[in-house]
Amino acid sequence: MNIEHFSKACGISVKNHDFFIEAMTHRSYLNENKNHPYPHNERMEFLGDAVLELVVTEYLFNKFDNPEGDMTAWRAALVNGEMLARVAREIKIEEFLMMSKGESKDTGKARNYLLANAMEAIIGALYLDGGYDNAKEFITRTILIHMDEVLEKKLYLDAKSYFQEKAQEFENTTPHYKLISESGPDHDRTFVVGVYLNEKKIAEGSGRSKQDAQREAARAGLEIKKWT
Repeated sequence: MNIEHFSKACGISVKNHDFFIEAMTHRSYLNENKNHPYPHNERMEFLGDAVLELVVTEYLFNKFDNPEGDMTAWRAALVNGEMLARVAREIKIEEFLMMSKGESKDTGKARNYLLANAMEAIIGALYLDGGYDNAKEFITRTILIHMDEVLEKKLYLDAKSYFQEKAQEFENTTPHYKLISESGPDHDRTFVVGVYLNEKKIAEGSGRSKQDAQREAARAGLEIKKWT
């Protein structure tokens, strides 16, 4: 792994290269590279998960005066796998993740899971390399910047439940979903689902699973109906 390119992509300074090489080493990589002198990143991920939760909790506690339930939901939206995988792609760390040839072919949920874990491992490495403030700066710059979007788009709510609640409130009906199409090889399917009120299609959504596509359809429906 090219540490210079990695640190530039992440916008960080690196003192101990070993921490970050470990953070980018997936367990599967060791199966094919027995002489790799670093352990896999699961311990680093464990540490980073704790640091991330503390930094986000501290930020929410200091910035907002809302009840615990609100802040718990907001925190979950900021630290969930979907958000972490998205941030990982934004800073382009995918190319630095060392994994097996088999794992490298995975897409969709499986790849998002690896990327989210890698983000936590990087945070753990930053904590070890430069302390709490070092990790906090990275989290603030890459993750907490999405806080306004979380609130504006209500990403802390389950889209399907929220759409159903609003449909029953405003139109006295319960939405239902229909599969419109599916495509791609078995290991990388894309599903397109429509959300309907009575028999009228309100919106469509796509995803790597039917459940993901339904959530995206519900999100689109909320925007189209202006129920956000």
